[in-house]
Amino acid sequence: MKRLGGRTRAMLVVALSTSGAMTGTAACNGGGLRELQTQLDARIAEGGAETVGLYFHDLETGDSLLLGADVRVHAASTMKVPVLIQLYRDQDAGLLDLEDSVTITKTFRSIVDGSAYDLDAPDDSDTLLYQRIGERESIRALMERMITVSSNLATNILIELVGADRTQATMRELGADSITVLRGVEDSKAYRAGLNNTTTARDLGLIFTAIADGRAASRNACNEMIDILLRQEFNDNIPAGLPPGTPVAHKTGWIDQYVTHDAGIVYRPNGSAYVLVILTSGVVDDSAADVLIADLSRIVWEYVTKR
Repeated sequence: MKRLGGRTRAMLVVALSTSGAMTGTAACNGGGLRELQTQLDARIAEGGAETVGLYFHDLETGDSLLLGADVRVHAASTMKVPVLIQLYRDQDAGLLDLEDSVTITKTFRSIVDGSAYDLDAPDDSDTLLYQRIGERESIRALMERMITVSSNLATNILIELVGADRTQATMRELGADSITVLRGVEDSKAYRAGLNNTTTARDLGLIFTAIADGRAASRNACNEMIDILLRQEFNDNIPAGLPPGTPVAHKTGWIDQYVTHDAGIVYRPNGSAYVLVILTSGVVDDSAADVLIADLSRIVWEYVTKR
């Protein structure tokens, strides 16, 4: 794991089993993080989740805390961030131009057997592109919709453009050594075969840290990624636990009654920032999962602003 400069402090790691029980801890850097851990553990215990993975890393002080950070879960739409990074890296390398256009299609090929399947508007959080099948749209515009309104259709078009295997390889280069990026979304045959995009809180934490540090691609590209992530329109999770108007460059992911995730960079009033990833599974009530993530976000915010 790559650290942030010389100010990085000792890391506290708490591993959770799939039932959410604590199975072990390592030393932390002081009472503040111990108290933060205690508060987070208490709220997680009340939340009714089968698993919770949390990654916190202060980009200014290096303070870090991991809870269940190596528990693997379905990535849901958080996998769209690796696709975003690959697109910018390909532009940096001159392999594509984000202003180029591609044809909008709703038909894709299963990674299981190559059979065709269609995406449907009712199953997508973004229906606008379905009204434009057969037309062309810029890669940049599709990328924006992939992140800000979590368009599945835009995602599948773009992951076919850059390749799932190349995207996963890039994540490995960034230190996310266990994330799997296998396919686009709504590939039912792949889902039934267990061929899913998966991640851990640690993986996503390292990916967002690389964006914040300007290592995920060129510095200018990382700045553009942050701008797009700041325009995220789904804000019921990490941002909901923060003071109104707090900037958060983040990406959500959810599968109804299965997983609810949020991951991103939170900016404090003084301009400093921290990376926070909260992944949950097994909370049947989606609104309860939203509240759980918002509460955990609030607890972390209070720690970093009051210490």
